[in-house]
Amino acid sequence: MTAQTRQGRTGMTTTLFTDARLIDPEAGTDGPGWLLIEGGVIAARGTGEDRPQAETVIDCAGQCLAPGIVDIGVKVCEPGERHKESYRSAGLAAAAGGVTTMATRPDTLPAIDTPEVLEFARRRANEAAPVNVLPMAALTKGREGREMVEIGFLMDAGAVAFTDCDHVVRDTKVLSRALTYARSLGALVIGHPQDPGLSAGAAATSGKFASLRGLPAVSPMAERMGLDRDIAVVEMTGARYHADQITTARALPALQRARRNGLDITAGTSIHHLTLNELDLSDYRTFFKVKPPLRAEDDRMATVEALTEGLIDIVSSMHTPQDEESKRLPFEEAASGAVALETLLPACLQLVHAGHIDLPRLFRALSLNPARLLGLEAGRLAPGAPADLVLFDPDTPYKLDRETLQSKSKNTPYDGRLLQGRVQMTLVGGKTVYERSGARQ
Repeated sequence: MTAQTRQGRTGMTTTLFTDARLIDPEAGTDGPGWLLIEGGVIAARGTGEDRPQAETVIDCAGQCLAPGIVDIGVKVCEPGERHKESYRSAGLAAAAGGVTTMATRPDTLPAIDTPEVLEFARRRANEAAPVNVLPMAALTKGREGREMVEIGFLMDAGAVAFTDCDHVVRDTKVLSRALTYARSLGALVIGHPQDPGLSAGAAATSGKFASLRGLPAVSPMAERMGLDRDIAVVEMTGARYHADQITTARALPALQRARRNGLDITAGTSIHHLTLNELDLSDYRTFFKVKPPLRAEDDRMATVEALTEGLIDIVSSMHTPQDEESKRLPFEEAASGAVALETLLPACLQLVHAGHIDLPRLFRALSLNPARLLGLEAGRLAPGAPADLVLFDPDTPYKLDRETLQSKSKNTPYDGRLLQGRVQMTLVGGKTVYERSGARQ
């Protein structure tokens, strides 16, 4: 990849990407072309030699240029646990991973459940993170499931969605009241489909493997039961609902029926449940302990198929930093979660290289669909869209070393794994926020 710069004649900065492989999730296309950005937005694109002049010309050398990733469900540990992850370190990790927008979770200490705490988070993010940060707020006060938050005031303060994350609201009456109020304001509610009683204390998915390893386990039916309950409440209230992680084959028919019945329901899954399975727990490595727990291979493949068919709309990192003290414990006692902002794209590319999904469909799940869910103009390569872009080489092989990650916490299950595909450059609003060392030869 090479770049040339010339003196511009206009007040607006213009950058032209040439010899790019344009990945357009909106049109479903993957082909050669050029793309011009001006003043922070995409100005034009084409495939011929009649490309315009620009102040800066970047020769992509046939590498992929796609909309930046919109990652829903990122945990940044401010306030309360900044030693695990700050807005600055999370933002640097996001930029290095091609993530241009993070929708951050409210499961902080304290929880983001008031306009004042949310305003603190927004201010810190704007000061420290080089990428776009959109905060989500808790659905109930303290994420305790007893009293709903002031949804209207939090929306005015900038909350893009409401969720209690993995603290499932047990009281269905409280949940129905919250969803009814959310519907009246057009607010998005994100649920974690799990039966809280069955899944409490679980470290693995029930079955022969968990029994042999002596791990406390939860049946995959806990996800189906939690989703069935949430679907019924959505049907009763008419609220907008997104299931954050669908990870089992048993939950998919319920999701399909809800869609067929016209309910406003979308669904996501995490990159870990698309690329790992319960057998990865064999050495009791706590970096593989996530929530919900890793599933059987049949469940993983059913989730991949649902993504390919469009039943699952969104893939996210579910980035959850944990420090060494939280992870270097017996498996049952260790904290759940893994960092994934930098590994999201190369891990997803495993599905591409294996022939399960093509790049336009993948970026539909990584960029376009999450942008649409949050009401953003991002996730597209169309003229007028924000110039939030990622340039990456899908084929570069390398061995991941967790110590090289930008995140403060290094709890990645991909440590030491051979990956294929590397981000070369990330732009937010036309501004380069990350460029891999040696990318421009």
